Amino acid sequence: MPITPTFPGVYIDELPSAVRTITGVPTSVAAFVGTASRGVPDVAVHITSWEDYEQQFGGLDPASDLSYAVWQFYQNGGSEAEIVRVTGTAPPKTPDAQPDAQPDAEPEAEEPKKPDKAVAATIALPGGPTLHASGPGKWANGKLLARVDYNTAEDKDHKLYNLTIRDATTNVTEQYLNVSIDQNSPRALKNVLASSTLIGSADAPEKRPSEHSSTDLEDGADPFLNKDKKGVWYTAADQGDDGPKLRRADYLGDPVKQSGLYALLKTDIFNMLCLPGVPGQIGNPDNVLQEALKLCVDRRAMLIADPDPKWQTARAVADDVKKDNFVLNNDFARNAALYFPQVKLPDPQQENFVRPFPPCGMIAGTWARTDVQRGVWKAPAGTEATLNGISGLTVRLTDLQNGMLNPLGVNCLRGLPSVGNVIWGARTQRGADVLANQWKYLPVRRLALFIEESLFRGTQWVVFEPNDEPLWSSIRLNVGAFMNTLFRQGAFQGRTPKDAYLVKCDATNNPQNDIDRGIVNILVGFAPLKPAEFVLIHIQQLAGQIQV
Repeated sequence: MPITPTFPGVYIDELPSAVRTITGVPTSVAAFVGTASRGVPDVAVHITSWEDYEQQFGGLDPASDLSYAVWQFYQNGGSEAEIVRVTGTAPPKTPDAQPDAQPDAEPEAEEPKKPDKAVAATIALPGGPTLHASGPGKWANGKLLARVDYNTAEDKDHKLYNLTIRDATTNVTEQYLNVSIDQNSPRALKNVLASSTLIGSADAPEKRPSEHSSTDLEDGADPFLNKDKKGVWYTAADQGDDGPKLRRADYLGDPVKQSGLYALLKTDIFNMLCLPGVPGQIGNPDNVLQEALKLCVDRRAMLIADPDPKWQTARAVADDVKKDNFVLNNDFARNAALYFPQVKLPDPQQENFVRPFPPCGMIAGTWARTDVQRGVWKAPAGTEATLNGISGLTVRLTDLQNGMLNPLGVNCLRGLPSVGNVIWGARTQRGADVLANQWKYLPVRRLALFIEESLFRGTQWVVFEPNDEPLWSSIRLNVGAFMNTLFRQGAFQGRTPKDAYLVKCDATNNPQNDIDRGIVNILVGFAPLKPAEFVLIHIQQLAGQIQV
């Protein structure tokens, strides 16, 4: 605050700095949406390793394309991911006409009713609360075990008990000591289970559950490993159900409830979106590619689109991509990249049987690896963009076939001698030659998204500041410093900063009319690096030098 001098002397006034550092956002956070054997549905779970996925979602599952895509993501250099598990729900019921009752007819036996949605398994502790598994599905049936004992601290009122939970599939064990039946106690069941990864909720009556028997249990023996139990060693979960078959509405979800695909609205940031299997399958009426593209544009992310499994030739791909009603044929496709063909690799869950997989997971991992090694402005393609862990491709393309698809904006996966299986294309789905789109190349589009998101987050402090030259000068200083950092890292064309980028925020682009309306205009331009897609080597045969 301003200093008011009242006595002779020296006064110190600390002035606010005009420097506000703009930090670049992450560029390689991948989002995956699909089915999993376990886990909380309709929630974006942030993971940083394959081990995290195994713990949260159950590891590889032949019925889950999502699990294999995430596995391949980490095999190829991925680091951070957002996982959304979707589960099935029954379609809305329509009122049907009821047939007239026949008085003499015997009633037919009713079949067991299928639940309308996936149901979490429960553990009914004898005489006590009912525990609900952390996620719906059959994964917990007979595998999630609970045991109660009374080896507690001094308990004159008989209110305390110990609870042990074990997941027999992963052997993860959680133990909660001195759980109280007093609901106002910090050791109440609802409070101690708040950090549990195995139990999602509990119905806790004010009654202590019965202690599980230790009869005939040898000292030091693990009760959860006893298969021929003579006593009641533990209680196993049951009644979990995977729910009905998934429909398009389940994958898509609801933007208001932020479920399904729209659970990604809860995330802070994601840069790549993968829809392995049905939700992203071109040619499948249940895909959600159009909605996913719109979400990617809104969140400044890229959609990695998988090829149609029915595509077995380059000609079939070209014919479909050229159609007016092709699902990726719109302006939003500037935020999409399509790859062909599928990849083949051994399936560890099926005796290493070699089968085809959609490539989106390993493509995302390769993007992430390239970002770390070279930067987001480097095309994730070429001899360095190798695909790890695969045994081959479903279609082996020739140079001529590659030349048919590349001008259409289809990125090819190639098997090259001495190099291996690599990504051999770096175009967006607006990268067809006939379009001449400014977002033709993938690294140019991704760099623009990176700059947009970084400046969007890094200039929030500008809001409500006095809109005049001191503010404009500070904006030029901070945005210019950010752009200069990228220039020094080799992100732009040009030998000097003046050739590589510009930052303009002054009276020429902020007229008084905009100032009166509370608007500050910032113009940021950059000269992107275009990938060397075609390398032309000119060879000339020279005659012997003529002596003069």
